[in-house]
Amino acid sequence: MKLKVLGTTLGLAALFLLTGCGDEENNQNNTNSTGDTASLGEQVDYKIVGIEPGAGLTELSQNTLKEYENLKGWELVDSSTAGMLGSLEQAIRNKEPIIITGWTPHWKFSEYDLKFLEDPKGTLGGSENINTIVRKGLENDLPGAYTILDRFYWEPKDMEAVMYEAQNSSFEDAAIKWIEENQDKVNEWTEGVDKVDGKEIELVSTPWDSERASSSVMKAVLEQLGYSVTITPVDPAIMFQAIATDAADATLAPWLPTTHSSFYEKHKEDIVDLGENLKGTKNGFVVPEYMEIDSIEDLQPKE
Repeated sequence: MKLKVLGTTLGLAALFLLTGCGDEENNQNNTNSTGDTASLGEQVDYKIVGIEPGAGLTELSQNTLKEYENLKGWELVDSSTAGMLGSLEQAIRNKEPIIITGWTPHWKFSEYDLKFLEDPKGTLGGSENINTIVRKGLENDLPGAYTILDRFYWEPKDMEAVMYEAQNSSFEDAAIKWIEENQDKVNEWTEGVDKVDGKEIELVSTPWDSERASSSVMKAVLEQLGYSVTITPVDPAIMFQAIATDAADATLAPWLPTTHSSFYEKHKEDIVDLGENLKGTKNGFVVPEYMEIDSIEDLQPKE
């Protein structure tokens, strides 16, 4: 798996290195992303760097390419989150142009100066929420865990703090540190909940850092009350299916009402939606601040 991620990262990095390079004369005429000689589309080879093919954001991005007439000829490059971040890091290091599919909360917005391109058609969704959904029967089987899951709510800055800390440690350690620094908030989730002795609960989640943060915090909170917690990372379609078929107990990862709407509509009669655990998420096409572009409509079609 590591080799595949590395290969994707290197492949995409090479793609943008080749895009930014050419013969000596071309390099002199187009030294950075703000040059006027070549169009932005030519500089990035009419490619937008995406993430995993099964991600809700990937589906929204593919639809965006269809809905915007000025994106005719553009291509979404399926990658991985690690591959996308590797390409972004190299582009910024060389101050080269790049367009990625991105979302917030995410630590990359703390690490780099980035901006979302305006999305006048709204095809990438507006402000969204992250919901908690659980399997039917969980309230009777594990009432304490159900209560904590139902109460769980935090802010984007909380999630980003865990994600950013995890870049230099592990999500497990970052979650424990966050809990120690936010005990008052955690107490609101756990007040009146009795401890248990090793009762098992399985959380399913998407494999992205934002959801790794929330799942790791919930795992640590439940373990402090005596639960034996397993986190299983899966694609969004499997996540919803697992809750609907009682193959897993809960998830903190659905982005609604847009990103995961198709999966939610398919399974909504077979799950219990506990509502938002975080408000104010956003998807979109993201570029470095140094790029002189503000809207998806500023991009030009491939001729």
